[in-house]
Amino acid sequence: MTLRSKGIVRHVFMILFSLLMIYPVVWWIGASLKTNEELSSPGLFPSVPQWSNFKDGWHSIPGHSFTDFYLNTFGLEIGVLLTTLFSSTLVAFGFARLDFPLKNFWFSLLMLTLMLPGQVLIIPQYAMFHQFGWVNTYLPFFVPHLLATGAGGTFFVFLLVQFIRGVPRELDESAKIDGCSWLGIYLRIVMPLTKPAIVTVMIFCFLWNWDDFLGHLLYINSVDKYTVGLALKMINDSQSGMQWGQVLAMSLVSIVPATIVFAFAQKQLVEGVATTGLKG
Repeated sequence: MTLRSKGIVRHVFMILFSLLMIYPVVWWIGASLKTNEELSSPGLFPSVPQWSNFKDGWHSIPGHSFTDFYLNTFGLEIGVLLTTLFSSTLVAFGFARLDFPLKNFWFSLLMLTLMLPGQVLIIPQYAMFHQFGWVNTYLPFFVPHLLATGAGGTFFVFLLVQFIRGVPRELDESAKIDGCSWLGIYLRIVMPLTKPAIVTVMIFCFLWNWDDFLGHLLYINSVDKYTVGLALKMINDSQSGMQWGQVLAMSLVSIVPATIVFAFAQKQLVEGVATTGLKG
């Protein structure tokens, strides 16, 4: 077999494998346009697309629309992103640049939390937040991320530490000669040079918290504060007869923001991870 033939065979195999992987998504799109009766049909797409599934699904919860739930979700995401960036970059800068007693011990202790299953923390965290009166607020999401202990916080610190260690210390010395403080070095030198790693942290943080259904289910009880994931669950309870087309339509819409973020930021994501690995 010639080199060209091998290349053709390889590409044909990759195309077939890609079609196999994307089949569930194609079925999902087709099912979101079907009636309940047509869902059992073998065809991927309905004979008459039910575009009303999207309109009716958007207003399927009495007294609310998915506009409210998207605004809640984006507000929660923005708060989590800001607190995560502030805490993760500051903690990573301290471990990478500052000298203080038992620094290696505290960093090792921080890394050990990566091996702690999240399920172990659910009950004590909920008991603590309930005692604080934070249940049915967004504080259980904001405060842990503000302390670099939220979902993925330890990983973000580790990622940024490895990147910051690759930034030449000579820049710090030059800044000190010019009278710059550690805070100035952090804001004016380290932060701009760690942009690829920061973008990577932002992408991971957005995607992980957008899909954090369990956390939202535990701490948010009021419909006025519901996120998109909780609203999808509520569709099941708000209708006597399950309209699966509407549920599938809204679940399809719910992945659009995360898909857009990943599609437009995947270059920065790969660059940030690859550069961090080289610098580490």
